[in-house]
Amino acid sequence: MPILPNTSIVIPCYNEEKGISNSEYSKFLRNNPETFICFVNDGSKDNTLEILNVLKAKHDTQIHILSLEKNSGKAEAVRAGIKFCNQNFHHEFIGYLDADLATTLEEFIDLRNYLKGEVVFSFGSRIRKIGSTIERENSRFLIGRVVATFISNILEIKVYDTQCGSKLFTREISEKLFQKEFISKWLFDVELFYRMIHLFEREKAINKMHEVPLKLWVEKGDSKVKFTYGFKLWFDLFKINQEYKRIAKNASNTNL
Repeated sequence: MPILPNTSIVIPCYNEEKGISNSEYSKFLRNNPETFICFVNDGSKDNTLEILNVLKAKHDTQIHILSLEKNSGKAEAVRAGIKFCNQNFHHEFIGYLDADLATTLEEFIDLRNYLKGEVVFSFGSRIRKIGSTIERENSRFLIGRVVATFISNILEIKVYDTQCGSKLFTREISEKLFQKEFISKWLFDVELFYRMIHLFEREKAINKMHEVPLKLWVEKGDSKVKFTYGFKLWFDLFKINQEYKRIAKNASNTNL
């Protein structure tokens, strides 16, 4: 009798034939029979799907492959995967992780330990500190810190790293956070924090989230985000901020 999944992990994949380590996934699934992985093939043009099919053949009851005909971007790929899993499986926790496993599956699954009491959303954070190994190009690290500090200020939340692709939720909150499409294909992580604030108001939202410093994070391969997006990023942030200000204002007027 198959073990029902306690945790579902959504892995968005776009042209990941060189980034997917079948051995790492296989080892994790063997050691964690209560977990389920949903790979979302986001319109890949290389041999990603073939590689995923080989992996699925080895772990048929623990893997599902959801294929999108056209590339829709990470935000929609993750949203599609989470909605599919919530509709078809009876897990307690669900989250998403990058296909190259810059964050290990083992450290990702440990985020479950923080989903208790009020906390419904835990996420990894690439904090460089004694005892951790965070391998990232210095240029990307510095740019990332500027962006992260700006995001933290506009959110009015002391969060160190909104953009780390390692986030886990209770099933109930995931159904609310991923119900609607996101404004930005790449900055949807920021929108998740805005949605938490909208659902619970800022102070309560802070108590329902937990940021977990990662012990290991290793940058692998080239980023899927084009360099030119660095200019559009600020425009996306502006659009997101304006939209959720509008939502907050409308909610305030409705309560009057």
